[in-house]
Amino acid sequence: MEEMHKIFQQLESVSSKHSEYKKEAYHFVMVALHYTLTKLKEYRHLTGQELSIGIRDYALEQFGSLAKTVFEYWGIKETFDFGKIVYYMIDESLMSKTEQDSIEDFRDVYSFDQAFSQEIEYDI
Repeated sequence: MEEMHKIFQQLESVSSKHSEYKKEAYHFVMVALHYTLTKLKEYRHLTGQELSIGIRDYALEQFGSLAKTVFEYWGIKETFDFGKIVYYMIDESLMSKTEQDSIEDFRDVYSFDQAFSQEIEYDI
């Protein structure tokens, strides 16, 4: 329980420092990471592209056709915004990265207009 409290405090800190995104966006990306990891056959590190696709899938599951609207309300307009959120959380030790990872891995993974207008299947 103490660990969860610490994580919530860190998420609050990140969202206060980087307020271009609403705090719900940081929480959502963290939960979407867990969601995406549970979909894998075995636990492993995710690439930026894989996490972006997992976020998309989780958003469609949670919000359906309103996913794009919810993201826009939170300040998220493209997949690169996911990368910025992830890297803000990496700076606070809430997430980790490898030497091969780059924030650029999140750039233009998909178009929000296309991804949230219809059900598109992506394989992770």
